[in-house]
Amino acid sequence: MTTTLTTPPADAAKEPRRAGRSKSARAGGQMHAGPIAYTILVLFSIGSLFPLVWTAIAASRNNNRLAETPPPFWFGGNLFHNLDVAWSEANLGTAFVNTTIVAGTSAATIVFLSTIAGFAFAKLRFRGRNALMLVVIGTMMVPPQLSIIPLYMMVAKLDWTDQLQAVIFPSLVSAFGVFFMRQYLLQALPDEIIEAARVDGASSWRVVWHVVFPAARPAMAVLGMLMFVQAWNDFLWPFLVLTQTGNPTVQVALTGLGRGYTVDQSLIMAGSLLGTLPLLLVFAVFGKQIVGGIMQGAVKG
Repeated sequence: MTTTLTTPPADAAKEPRRAGRSKSARAGGQMHAGPIAYTILVLFSIGSLFPLVWTAIAASRNNNRLAETPPPFWFGGNLFHNLDVAWSEANLGTAFVNTTIVAGTSAATIVFLSTIAGFAFAKLRFRGRNALMLVVIGTMMVPPQLSIIPLYMMVAKLDWTDQLQAVIFPSLVSAFGVFFMRQYLLQALPDEIIEAARVDGASSWRVVWHVVFPAARPAMAVLGMLMFVQAWNDFLWPFLVLTQTGNPTVQVALTGLGRGYTVDQSLIMAGSLLGTLPLLLVFAVFGKQIVGGIMQGAVKG
């Protein structure tokens, strides 16, 4: 009795390997967007950039041209003249220095205090922790307009009107910052690292400085950027306690533009463009580092 062994064809033997390779390539390869996704992204990018581009176009024209129909859709030749007039009339030199001090101080203090408080709420065990966290979250639900009158009465009693500390001190803490850092540290900071630092004899401050701050660095960068932009764009409270001729911030200084019988829209747009350029510069310089920090924190978490 003879048995014959049949060998599969070469193509058939390679087929499972090809299938396995194609699956692994699809699993580990880079995903590419289709034409529909690219079209949607381009449309959203154009829609996001249009207000900034239109502000620059309006700032480069004169008021009479902006009143015509149809409005201009390309740049004119008055951009630098309007920027120079807006800079001098709105006292933007002093306003930029004041706003940088206010926004930088507020952002740095909020990031520092929010990281410490977020660590306490996330990793420390103490009586009333959950109740205090609910109180912090509850303050976020109160409209800020309700605190304007009592806050202004306190500032007036301290004789801080038209002084930068009237804007700085009310913005040194943020309930959103505490909640943001707590949620991040819950996942990004393992309890074992804190316990190992305690076993090595580290004090609470050394744990915060050498363990918490390095682990929270990506979230601190994002929170600092958000708070800086918020403080830079804040208008209502600085407008109430500061004056345009004394110690204005950028948003308060811009209220002095375009006054008169006929509002000069091109001058207002030039001032708005000047007020936006520092934020664009900050995003251009630090945006890549912040995004990289977020991705690094996501991989570690």
